[in-house]
Amino acid sequence: MTESSAAEQGPRPPEGDWLGTKFLRFDREGPFGICTLDRPEARNAMTPAMYFGIKYAVNHVGSDPDLAGLLITGAGDVFAPGGDMGGGGEDNWLTFGSALGMDALPFDTLRQSAKPVVAAVNGLCQGGGLQIALCADMAVVSDRATFRVPELYRGIADTYYSQMLARLIGPVRTRDLMFTGRTLTAQEALDWGMVARVVGHDDLPDAAREVLAQCCRTAPGARTVVKSSLDNYLGLYDRVGMQASLGAPESIEGFMAFKERRSPNWVHPELRIDGRL
Repeated sequence: MTESSAAEQGPRPPEGDWLGTKFLRFDREGPFGICTLDRPEARNAMTPAMYFGIKYAVNHVGSDPDLAGLLITGAGDVFAPGGDMGGGGEDNWLTFGSALGMDALPFDTLRQSAKPVVAAVNGLCQGGGLQIALCADMAVVSDRATFRVPELYRGIADTYYSQMLARLIGPVRTRDLMFTGRTLTAQEALDWGMVARVVGHDDLPDAAREVLAQCCRTAPGARTVVKSSLDNYLGLYDRVGMQASLGAPESIEGFMAFKERRSPNWVHPELRIDGRL
């Protein structure tokens, strides 16, 4: 079934190379699966089905003997800005709320992937998009890319970030990123140790594929042992606390403030700004 004919059937779960949403493309390029976020009308904001589709893509490549590794990238000038706080539009086979939960997200699946996964970060990368880049085996980044962790502005206690970033860049820089919501350039992210390599924007597709090829040439059994050791270093995050925060009053207010393009009500009146944080 072609991608277009699958999309015409309407929303349905993943099957084969169909990732369950028209906003993700899965292409085969020789030994590689290429997963492309392609939702330009929403700047690649991720619906629940897109999150789940990436999780499915990792396992799909992992079980396909014809594929050696997975590359994840975005269309246009955006990698991924995180979850779509507007509800997902047409992508309604899997919705926000009880159907989403933590288990639909791809982060742990990326960390556990037996086959190499490289994120080719082509532009804006924040929220869940940055978590995808951090959980991939390597992130190769355009010199135009930017990075941000805005979760605390949304009322979300993202303990995944506080756990992982503290291991990668240290607690001082983690507080800087999470408490201020500041934006990092590609070079700053490289200097801080958040990403592996920065390349010229036009060189990104070839550079990311070459890095993926190099990873795929390593011995899979030995690579898995090393990956397990690194995963143990990153450690576990407070899944229960984070899940509880997703439906708490602060996250509801954060969602409403985002939709209404205003500062949340927990911000002191003298510190509120025009537009969303």
